[in-house]
Amino acid sequence: MAVSRRLVPNDNISGADRVVWDQTASSSPVSLAAVLWDMDGTLVDTEPYWIATEFELAAEYGATWSDELALQLVGNDLLTSGRFIQRQMGLPLTPEQIVERLLDGVVARVTESVPWRPGARELLADLRTAGVPCALVTMSYQRFAAPIVSALPAGSFQAVVTGDRVEHGKPHPEPYLTAAAELGVDPSRCLAIEDSDTGCRSAEQAGCTVLAVPHHVPVPAGARRVLRPTLAGMRADGLEALLL
Repeated sequence: MAVSRRLVPNDNISGADRVVWDQTASSSPVSLAAVLWDMDGTLVDTEPYWIATEFELAAEYGATWSDELALQLVGNDLLTSGRFIQRQMGLPLTPEQIVERLLDGVVARVTESVPWRPGARELLADLRTAGVPCALVTMSYQRFAAPIVSALPAGSFQAVVTGDRVEHGKPHPEPYLTAAAELGVDPSRCLAIEDSDTGCRSAEQAGCTVLAVPHHVPVPAGARRVLRPTLAGMRADGLEALLL
């Protein structure tokens, strides 16, 4: 698949990464234009960091929390999670304050150690070598995504869409539509990689095919979903065949 680069203005990306990618015709009826990556649970296994921080917050205020409640938040927009935690724990904090407290905890943890998911970095590197553009599409905020992105080789992502950059979070299609627009590609020619039903619905509604790799929560089958148990061993040249 031939790929060409074209410089464009983009205030959210600097230096050599300030590009969108043009796809030329390929032998496949639908060529792969880009891969759009979820972060938590897909690129990195940070859900335990979020859950540990939630339990710390509950203990600070003498509130009750559980693993079952925590797993209900997987894939959600952070403010949606903040409102849920406020109701369940009965905290004297606004949802915005709860989100900031959670971010403090997870940023501190990820700064010490980034827990990569099996095969994720290897596939991301192979996509870069193959010239397939990638975007990060996460409902975590920029200050949490930044240390993870910085731990990867420069230019791994040509766009980064975070929860504090969009008006509507997952499962709304806005995050994935924003990523495709910033790459200058058609969402129907994008493969999204997700680990939750919430994220899959967001990508599907944007028009993407979804490679679902369940981890902490089950992901049901869907018309535009391809389920796989792991990213380990996957290569860039095998992803185009997954497009639906």
